[in-house]
Amino acid sequence: MDFATRAIHAGQDADPTTGATIVPIYATSTYTQAAVGEHKGFDYSRVANPTRSALETQLAALEEAEHCVAFASGLGAETAIAGLLSAGDHVVVSDDTYGGTYRLFTRVLERFGIASTFVDMTDAEAVRAAIVPATKMLWIETPTNPMLRIIDIAAMASLAAPDRLVVVDNTFCTPYFQSPLALGADIVIHSATKYIGGHSDAIGGAAMTNDGAIAENLRFLAKTLGAVLSPFEAFLISRGAKTLAVRMREHERNAHAVATFLSERDDVSEVLYPGLPSHPQYELARAQMSGSGGIVSVRLRGPESRALEFAKRTRLFSLAESLGGVESLINHPGRMTHGSIPKDERERRGITDGLLRLSVGIESARDLIADLRQALDATRTAAGVLLAGDPPNPSRIPTTQSAGAPTA
Repeated sequence: MDFATRAIHAGQDADPTTGATIVPIYATSTYTQAAVGEHKGFDYSRVANPTRSALETQLAALEEAEHCVAFASGLGAETAIAGLLSAGDHVVVSDDTYGGTYRLFTRVLERFGIASTFVDMTDAEAVRAAIVPATKMLWIETPTNPMLRIIDIAAMASLAAPDRLVVVDNTFCTPYFQSPLALGADIVIHSATKYIGGHSDAIGGAAMTNDGAIAENLRFLAKTLGAVLSPFEAFLISRGAKTLAVRMREHERNAHAVATFLSERDDVSEVLYPGLPSHPQYELARAQMSGSGGIVSVRLRGPESRALEFAKRTRLFSLAESLGGVESLINHPGRMTHGSIPKDERERRGITDGLLRLSVGIESARDLIADLRQALDATRTAAGVLLAGDPPNPSRIPTTQSAGAPTA
């Protein structure tokens, strides 16, 4: 079956008791047994739940995987995957990664004797040099967050050994645009909160694999660590996943239009989007991905105060954490999603104070561009970005003193 058909039908059989077309929310913690150990496949919902099981079948089908284990969040899935490691193990991690992933590796796993090296994974030689005998995992995020670098999954998989796992975070691309397992990955991870759920109303995560032993270990870790997805969240994420194909086509179409518009502005210094020929890995993106996704990162000309003011002035792009919903969002990575990374480390990765990340929704592209245009025009001369044709304007936007602590 094609992707869109699998999204709607995989794991979504009619309820055997009532004939309900949509999988019900099985809001139960426990299940009555006919005798000790004699039940219908479910005994306690931390171990398994019919609504969650249906979602796992659905998501496995989308990644063309044999197995899926759902978790309470993307970081819950990451923690369980990290649980496959032992003290003394080492992980090579893509250096441009989500701030929560960085926090997990540097502030939690290191305390348990699991070391990590962050490296630019667009450089295969740098990755090769970072691998040591204790390396048990390569942790890849592609496209990266928020710099949208493309990592060659097949090239990274070629560096793996029999006891070295390749993990790919496929949240940005989704299985609609990228298939990491087919390129050699052992485990694919998703924050299902983002595009898979798609409506900013549920939090969840998932890990997919074709390896039965890995899947069994992840199920054991889910049961033991307890970061399991509730049936309510499973229901919402399953509902969202059914329209993933339609939404991703619209996200990409709008993101390409927004990226093109921004690239033509002389008060924008850089636009990062894999679908633009100006992207340094444009050809790799075309080879590895069937689409460019819905995330655009942009660097404005002028001081950080302009970026902060711009983020406040958009009307359709809501200033918020997260991404991947039907509504458009704008984010300041340095002060929001990646605020847990030290400033000097952020800047080394290119996450400067003038960088903004746009999660382009499925509204009218014309309206989204008009919103960005008015915010750019409103902050242009006020920030001292005087370019050809601008009238002189000495006023400047005061620098914001504090944007609060990062929340995600």
